[in-house]
Amino acid sequence: MSAPLPRRCTEPLDPPISLTIIQERFVMPGSEVYEKFMALHTRDGGLVMPNAWDGLSALMLADAGFEAIATSSAALAATLGRSDGRHEVTRGEHLEHARLLGRLTGLPVNGDFEDGYGDTPQDVAATVEAAVESGLAGIGVEDTSGNPDQPIRDFDEAVNRMRSAVEAAKGRIVITGRTDNFIQGRPDLDDTIRRLTAFAEAGADVLYAPYPPDLDALVAIVTAVAPTPVNVLISPADKVLTVAELQKAGVKRISVGPALYTHAMQALEQVTKALVAGDLAPATTGISFERISDLLARGTN
Repeated sequence: MSAPLPRRCTEPLDPPISLTIIQERFVMPGSEVYEKFMALHTRDGGLVMPNAWDGLSALMLADAGFEAIATSSAALAATLGRSDGRHEVTRGEHLEHARLLGRLTGLPVNGDFEDGYGDTPQDVAATVEAAVESGLAGIGVEDTSGNPDQPIRDFDEAVNRMRSAVEAAKGRIVITGRTDNFIQGRPDLDDTIRRLTAFAEAGADVLYAPYPPDLDALVAIVTAVAPTPVNVLISPADKVLTVAELQKAGVKRISVGPALYTHAMQALEQVTKALVAGDLAPATTGISFERISDLLARGTN
């Protein structure tokens, strides 16, 4: 059975929200932004929240009908010619990027803000405050360190940083608490659940552990932290599931990280290989510039 299509902006929410309000979410002050973004997580089925990497990709996602979008730290770093997760992108650069996506689309934007851009809990709090001032609807804070020799922070440090993020948020922005155990070579489900549970107890609104090994592990996470909503990056590591299957497992938010960006780059690589081989035809099959111009004209910039 194929996955259901994401709900379009033209379809009513429960309760109904006008298009004007949807477009104003990005600039609404304080708790109203928080409440409306959280409502997408707590409704039946939750939401699919794809990650954009520039203004045009954000506009394409908005035009497709998605109700919220996210940044991708990996895709953003790649567009700047830098590595992800190594503190090579600054907080200011990411904030400017997120503001652009929100300004163009009028959609709630969730910032994939790595470890909170700072060594101390106070630094994380400053990042959250800056995200609130920039109009973001949500922000993710990881337990990563940026140090390849010790990529995951100690438990107590990670929890203290999450607590600082929550205290700075003050109910004005959705905080996602994330542990990167699985993608950093630490396949410890018990420790992952321990961290996510502690993040929830510290006040995180959404929880996230990219690429649990299988569906059983995902269900164990969802069950352990209930009723806090859980985000999944596409699927468990062993198998790509449908949206409906993930919803059945209790997932409330599905993101795709840099997957859309890498898909686009794969298409570019195929075209460039054809060009090198002397074949010009593949370069003529992309989206029309009229379509691009139309999307840009719809932006709220």
